[in-house]
Amino acid sequence: MEEPEHETVTDEESVRARRIRRLRMGLLALLFFGSLAAAKLSGLTESMSVESVRDLMQSTGPWGFFAFIGVFTLGELMHVPGLVFVGAASIAYGQGLGIAASFAGALTSVAVSFVLIRTIGGQPLSGFKRPIVQRVFARLETQPIRTIAILRIVFILSPALNYALAMSKVRFRDFLIGSALGLALPIPLAVVFFDYLADAFL
Repeated sequence: MEEPEHETVTDEESVRARRIRRLRMGLLALLFFGSLAAAKLSGLTESMSVESVRDLMQSTGPWGFFAFIGVFTLGELMHVPGLVFVGAASIAYGQGLGIAASFAGALTSVAVSFVLIRTIGGQPLSGFKRPIVQRVFARLETQPIRTIAILRIVFILSPALNYALAMSKVRFRDFLIGSALGLALPIPLAVVFFDYLADAFL
């Protein structure tokens, strides 16, 4: 007579877990589309350019670096292209400091995104049963740092990549190391490219 009660409790826990999962996914969708809509409706996407970010960095004096990190992090959450900030750092600081500022801003922004997304949404992608999803995340589990580094080289600061990685089983430490390794190539190349454009056209 006790087994049915045990099964009932288990079923109730399963239903509760599914409800919580749906709620978290709903909140995550609200964050994704809400931040995208807010950026568009407020004009942030259009107004946040290389020139405006550079002007902010220069107008805040010695606090310009920290202002840049903050705006970079906010912009990443609001789906502003990360290369806008890389270009601003390159023009404001030159190649050496531009690379350092861009790398620090990029790593901080993806780290904050990871923590926020995982806190809200959890790790729902780890439970997907589709073969293609399982293959991708199996590689993340066996070779997380290498896989994330390759993904970063290809997609760089893509918000969609931040969401996907945060919703997987990958650990924050592996995410951060993999992102740092992956960004170590495209960030300096982008800074050098923007610096070349600045010298040629500004």
